[in-house]
Amino acid sequence: MTVTGESNHQAGLRLTAVDAELLADSIRSAGLKVTAPRLAVLRALTERPHSNADALFGAVRTELPGTSLQAVYGVLTSFGTAGLVRKIEPAGSPALFERRVGDNHHHIVCTRCDVVHDVDCAVGHAPCLTPADALGFDVRAAEVIYWGLCSSCQAAEHLNTTNP
Repeated sequence: MTVTGESNHQAGLRLTAVDAELLADSIRSAGLKVTAPRLAVLRALTERPHSNADALFGAVRTELPGTSLQAVYGVLTSFGTAGLVRKIEPAGSPALFERRVGDNHHHIVCTRCDVVHDVDCAVGHAPCLTPADALGFDVRAAEVIYWGLCSSCQAAEHLNTTNP
């Protein structure tokens, strides 16, 4: 969006302020107090979905140098409890966090480069999968992780096999 008489730098600062207010509103609507670490973690997670705590800590530390890894974990725990973030735990990797909550989507992970993408539910409503025997449970959600090679890794593999 361009506003007449406003420089690109000024517009960028204004949009950043609007974005920060939207993030703050998300935190407030979850019943949490808005703090600088919470804003920084939510901003980092918005920019870097499917990140682990260490990656988020690295992003937050550039904005808030005094923030500890433990503080980031604390924020992620409070966000998870409040329903602001979802924690996914692909086998063999650290827990990943994302802001997409409230639906029963799944994930696809590249076995070579570890990129993660969201995949919509195959059936379109929770729980997406019905077990053959629920053992008396009232199943409310199913978590599926697909594993494979992303298109970039497939292309690299193809290059390696055609150019030995």
